[in-house]
Amino acid sequence: MERWLEFMGNHPILFGTLGVLVVLFFIFEGQRNGRKISPQSLGILVKAKNAILIDLRDSKDFREGHISGSRNIPFSQIASHADELKASERPLVFICNLGQVAGSALQKVAHHDSYRLDGGISNWKAQGLPLVKSKPKA
Repeated sequence: MERWLEFMGNHPILFGTLGVLVVLFFIFEGQRNGRKISPQSLGILVKAKNAILIDLRDSKDFREGHISGSRNIPFSQIASHADELKASERPLVFICNLGQVAGSALQKVAHHDSYRLDGGISNWKAQGLPLVKSKPKA
């Protein structure tokens, strides 16, 4: 620790540059993943602007539990739906397990008013919010 403080004192420009790079990394990383929306704000957005919920998980996970009103488009198929989604006038909210895949989908679709659910379905469940199960096909 003492050597670290000595290094900072001897090389203030180098240390300052490192600090700026770290801050820029977090800023750009946050922008790359798109705008986040909390589970609590999701209901408000759906009611106020009739947002479209896009669940990016595979169909098996979707059937086991999804947010009411969401549409299942697995991430592997998002490119084939990109034009349709981009043309929507309503806000889009992308949902995945943890929120990372949703950030990638947000970039692929490039819709002007889109969000990713912060923490994904895992965060939704952790907050005790309800999920709907699909009925098995006969």
